[in-house]
Amino acid sequence: MKLNLIIILGFLICNLVNLKNKEVVLSNTTSSFVQKDSLKIKYYKAKNFFKEEKYTNALKIAQEILEKTNLTLDEKVSVNYLIANIFYATRSNQNALKYYRKTLNYITSINVDNIQNQIDLSFNRDIIKAETLLKYGNIFYRLNSIENLKIYKDSSLYFYNEVEKIPELNSNILEVKSRAYSNSSVIFLNDSLYNKAEIYAKKAINIHKKQNNKVNESGALVNLANIYLSESNYNEAKKTYYKALDLIKNIKSSKALMVREKIYFNLAYNLYILKDYKAYVFQELSYNIKDSLRDREVRNMIEELDAKYDFKSAKKLLLKEEENKRLKAQRTFWIIGIGGLIVILSLLYGVNFYKLKQKNLGLELSQTQLIQSQKIEKIRSDSQVRILNATIDGKESERKQIAETLHDSVSALLSSANLHLQATKGKFNGKAPVEIDKTREIITEASQKIRDLSHTLVSSVLLKFGLKFAIKDMADKYSNSRIEINTNFGEVKRYQQSFEIKIYNIIQEFVNNILKHSKASLANIDLEEKDGKLFLTITDNGIGFDKTQITQKDGLGINQIDARIKIMKGVFHIDSSKNNGTKIKVELPVVEKEQPNLV
Repeated sequence: MKLNLIIILGFLICNLVNLKNKEVVLSNTTSSFVQKDSLKIKYYKAKNFFKEEKYTNALKIAQEILEKTNLTLDEKVSVNYLIANIFYATRSNQNALKYYRKTLNYITSINVDNIQNQIDLSFNRDIIKAETLLKYGNIFYRLNSIENLKIYKDSSLYFYNEVEKIPELNSNILEVKSRAYSNSSVIFLNDSLYNKAEIYAKKAINIHKKQNNKVNESGALVNLANIYLSESNYNEAKKTYYKALDLIKNIKSSKALMVREKIYFNLAYNLYILKDYKAYVFQELSYNIKDSLRDREVRNMIEELDAKYDFKSAKKLLLKEEENKRLKAQRTFWIIGIGGLIVILSLLYGVNFYKLKQKNLGLELSQTQLIQSQKIEKIRSDSQVRILNATIDGKESERKQIAETLHDSVSALLSSANLHLQATKGKFNGKAPVEIDKTREIITEASQKIRDLSHTLVSSVLLKFGLKFAIKDMADKYSNSRIEINTNFGEVKRYQQSFEIKIYNIIQEFVNNILKHSKASLANIDLEEKDGKLFLTITDNGIGFDKTQITQKDGLGINQIDARIKIMKGVFHIDSSKNNGTKIKVELPVVEKEQPNLV
C-alpha cells in the first residue's frame, strides 16, 4: 500500500515539474490550488491543450473547473482568463469579451491585504490586467474592421489608454504597453492623425530601446518611418529606415529577416520618390527575401495539393473499398445459401431465393459503382476549378511581377545609360561623334517601348491609384474619332490588389471586344459598390451579336470571362441582338483591402 502511494506521489510531482507554464498566473503555490491537486492538474492540462492549439479540449476542461463552487477569487481569475484567451484565439469576439470582463471584475474584488505573498500576487495581477485590457482593445479593432463603426475605434483607443495607466513594475508590463502604443499608432495613422501616430510610435520605440530588444525596436522604427512617408517627409523617413536597418544588420533570426524585407521594400519606394537610384538596389534585396519566403510557401502548397488531390490514390482507395464490399456480399450470400439448404424444404423455393438474392446483389453493386464514380468525378471537378483559379491568379501575378521589373528595373537602367551618354557627350566640347546621339535616341525609344509594354501587362495607374482612375485612363486611351468611351462611377474605393487586377482585366477584355467587333461609336462603363457587392455595366450602340453563338470556341472571349466570374462567385449576364447594341452586367462580391495586423 505504501509503495503504491509513493509511486502515485512521484507521478504527480513529475507531471507538475514538466508542465511549461509561460503565461501569467495570478496565484502561486500558496493558493488553494496547492490544497486541491486534482483541480490544479486539470488547470495545467487545459493550459497545455491551449498552447498546442487544441482549443476544444482546453475549453471543455476549463469549463469543468469553473463549475466548481469552492474556487477562490485568484483561481477564478486564472480560469476565466484562460477561457477568454481560448475564445480570443478562435476569434469568438463576444465570448472573449464576456470572460475578459469577468476576469477584470474578479481582479478588482481581490483583497491583497488578506493574501500571502502580496508582492508576487500584485505583480502577476497587474500583468493579467494589462494583457486583458490590451486584448479588449484588439477585439474592438477587429469589430471595427468588420462593421467600420467609430464607436469600436474609440473603444479600442480607450482600452489601450487604460493599459498605459498601469504601473511599470517589470519588463512584461512594458512589453504589453509597447504593443498598446503600436496599435494606437496604427489606428491614428489610418485616420491620418500623423502627430498622434508619431507620439505613440516613439513611445513603443523607447520601451524596446529600454529592454534592448533590437528586432522589436527596428520594427517600431519602420512604423515611425511609414508615418513620415505618409506625411511626405521623405528625408526623415529615409533617415529612420536606415536607422532601423542598422539595428538588425548582424541579426539572422527569421523575425529579423521579415523586418529587413519590410525595410528594403519601403526604403526602395522612399528613395524612388527622392529620385535616388539606390532604390532599385533595395527593391531587388526586398524581392530576394520575399521570393525565398514565397518559394517555401509554394512548396508547402504544392505538397498539400498533391496529397489532397491525388486521383490515383483516391481511385485505389475506392476500388479497395469496392472489393471489400464485394467479398462481404459473397460471404453473406454463401451463409444465406447454406442456411437455405438446411432450412428450406423445397428445392424450387431455394433456387428462386438464390436468383432473387443474386439480382439484389447486382443492383447494390451497380448502385455502389455509380456512387463511387460520382465521388471521383466530384473530386476531379473540384480540382479542375482550383487549378483554373490558380492558373488565372498565377498568370496575373506573373504579369504584375514582369511589369514591375520592366518599369522599375530595366527602365531605370536604360535611363542611367542615357545619363552616362549625356555626360560623355559633354566631354567632347561640342565635337561629339554622331553615334552618341543615335545611341541616345535608340535608348529613349527602348525606354518608351518598355513603359508601354509594362503598362500593357499591368496598369501602373491601377496599382498606384485603384480601379476608378485606371478605368478612366483606359477609356481615355481607347477613345478616338471613331468611338467615344464614357465612364460613370458611384461609390468605388480601394480593394484588395489582386481583386482590382481581376476586375480591370475583365473590363479590358470587354472593351477589346467592343473595339474589335461591335463597330460602335459610343460605349459606357458604369461601376458602383452597393451592400458589399460591385456592380459593373458596360453598354455600346454597336451591331450586337447572336447570343446563341457565344458557346462556340473562344466565343469573343466570353467563355473565359464567364469562367473567371464564376470562380469569383459572381453573376454574369449579356443582353444583345443583331443591330441593337450590347449590354453587359456583372455582379461580384467585394474583396476588401486587408487591414494592418495588430501586434
